[in-house]
Amino acid sequence: MDAPQPTAPQRPHVLLSAAMSIDGYLDDASPERLLLSNAADFDRVDELRADCDAILAGSTTLRRDNPQLLVNDPARQAARTATGRPAHPLKVTLSATGNLPADLRFWHTGGAKVAYATDAAAPALRAALDGLAEVVALGPRVRLAALLDDLGRRGVRRLLVEGGGSVHTQFLAEGLADELQLAVAPLLVGDPAAPRFVNPADFPGGSTRRMRLLEARTVGDVVLLRYAPKEHSA
Repeated sequence: MDAPQPTAPQRPHVLLSAAMSIDGYLDDASPERLLLSNAADFDRVDELRADCDAILAGSTTLRRDNPQLLVNDPARQAARTATGRPAHPLKVTLSATGNLPADLRFWHTGGAKVAYATDAAAPALRAALDGLAEVVALGPRVRLAALLDDLGRRGVRRLLVEGGGSVHTQFLAEGLADELQLAVAPLLVGDPAAPRFVNPADFPGGSTRRMRLLEARTVGDVVLLRYAPKEHSA
């Protein structure tokens, strides 16, 4: 009798979330962060965070914006703890180089953190963070499929990805995003030096493949668009 094959971990549902200008930018090129969302949309994202098991942001986003990536509403924190979950989701990042300074707010707020790195970068990153986060080596490169498998083994069922552009691009190009939520702000940036929502890539199906629209609604002066990237429109 053949030995039973190990069961593959259940990967989390991956939700990409971003706010962008009408011309597709996540920010401008100034030192100060451009606030694309409004108060109502920030609250919507806070609700999304509270509903997820983990939040991921790439290393460039951490260095550029220095976010905390927390559930901000105390009532939502209390609702999570009442069901046996931590007040804040697991915080996740990834870096091929290990260039993640230990003084970033990401490491010093909220609960547990995991940093995924290459085999080459992991030892130095562990030493630099000195226990601030668990560092997981994923091989010669940081593969998103392996990252999702590891999160699945940790019990993560919903993963919220908050950028930046290179991370969004990679999830979409590899066909690993289950849902996309875009808040489109009534602004034009027009600066080629500014970061964009996605970068050039070989996306599944090419330029003629239409994603299925799940919802379109206004949130204050922004428009929320929800798409299912893995599904085709009729």
